[in-house]
Amino acid sequence: MSSLPSDVAFTPTVKAIQAAKGSRSAYARMEVGDGWETTVTPELAKFIARQDMFFLGTASAGAQPYIQHRGGPPGFLKVLDEHTLAFADFGGNQQYITLGNLQDNPQAIIFLIDYLERIRIKLWGTARVVEDDPALLERLADPTYSGKVERAIEFTLTAWDRNCPRHIQRRYPQAMIAPVVDHLKAQIAVLEQQIRDLGAEPARPPG
Repeated sequence: MSSLPSDVAFTPTVKAIQAAKGSRSAYARMEVGDGWETTVTPELAKFIARQDMFFLGTASAGAQPYIQHRGGPPGFLKVLDEHTLAFADFGGNQQYITLGNLQDNPQAIIFLIDYLERIRIKLWGTARVVEDDPALLERLADPTYSGKVERAIEFTLTAWDRNCPRHIQRRYPQAMIAPVVDHLKAQIAVLEQQIRDLGAEPARPPG
């Protein structure tokens, strides 16, 4: 039987559980119709370019999973071509768990989530650590960001899937909230001064 892109996640055991729980037929139709993508589409590239964080999943040689948060300036996860992503590995706490895992086991997953738009995208593939490619490191560096680039991690895409927005609670970025808060603070300051001009003191919140 020929393999399908979603087989990277839908193992025989997973499919058996889907069948027992009643969802296998729907996923089987998906597999022969508009199944999972195996290349970076223009839509996915635009989504990636907006993100300032993601979660990287790896596993040790003994299959112990590990999830690491990766953050940086918007677009720090870059599309190199339709099969390859890469990002700068900034200096951190020097535990090197991800590096060790990738040395033993290249299988990896990138989990992207946009809390504002309520979008989740999962990318399965393999990853490798790159420490001897100055041109790539320069391409991934951002001179406006203070993080020190120590190496690159290159991700080769196998398949990707977009999840439904169910249960994603909206969170708003500081860059969006800060101007609103500053405006409200300025309005409060004006109103407090007007109260003082009337000979009273503004009420203070308890505590």
